[in-house]
Amino acid sequence: KFPVMGVRWRSSLTLGEKEQVNNKNSEDGGNKEVVASYWGIKGEEVKREDGTPWKWNCFRPWETYQADLTIDLKKHHVPTTFLDKVAYWTVKSLRIPTDVFFQRRYGCRAMMLETVAAVPGMVGGMLLHCKSLRRFEHSGGWIKTLLDEAENERMHLMTFMEVSQPRWYERALVFTVQGVFFNAYFLAYLASPKLAHRVVGYLEEEAIHSYTEFLKELDKGTIENVPAPAIAIDYWRLPADSTLRDVVMVVRADEAHHRDVN
Repeated sequence: KFPVMGVRWRSSLTLGEKEQVNNKNSEDGGNKEVVASYWGIKGEEVKREDGTPWKWNCFRPWETYQADLTIDLKKHHVPTTFLDKVAYWTVKSLRIPTDVFFQRRYGCRAMMLETVAAVPGMVGGMLLHCKSLRRFEHSGGWIKTLLDEAENERMHLMTFMEVSQPRWYERALVFTVQGVFFNAYFLAYLASPKLAHRVVGYLEEEAIHSYTEFLKELDKGTIENVPAPAIAIDYWRLPADSTLRDVVMVVRADEAHHRDVN
């Protein structure tokens, strides 16, 4: 749940919850139509393989997958060139204020991380999209790859929203950090796509480290190993009895995949 002053954002509701809201509106003389699309058009009813209704509107059954937990988590790209070293030490310097601010509150740390991690793929995909249009040439599949990365990182955020409640100043920090990072990354990508991707690669290495520490706190009992949110179970095709630890495991595997791509 993502409460704001005790009310959830309508955009975070499932289709079933939206139907309940619309049914309530109809009782009050409101609109009886269930609108499940951004464009105001009634969406096609989607069902699972077993025939039960699919309740999520932020992703569909064919967009779900099982994370590769066998991926190498310790792989590291040793910085050799000047741009490599700039990217590496930029990321290392950004980790210092993050450690100071969040300390061991890994749930909130994960949310902050994902609000930033979902930016590079969107920026890179957008710029490559525009480049493809200008040059009248194909992108070699990179536009979709980067946009898929951005969407995957956004789904990480949608998941951790269900287990952590950000405080007002953490929300304010998200606005500030995302605004600064978006513009900085945009300019960096224009100047040197290689540098921009190296930055993301090293950011993902730090993300793997953060989620590993998250797992240690869960194993020690410092953080309660609550049941996995329903959205995570459906998105990663997890068993119904999965826990927060299982979610952190698959998210960490995703970050390792993004590290390798970048």
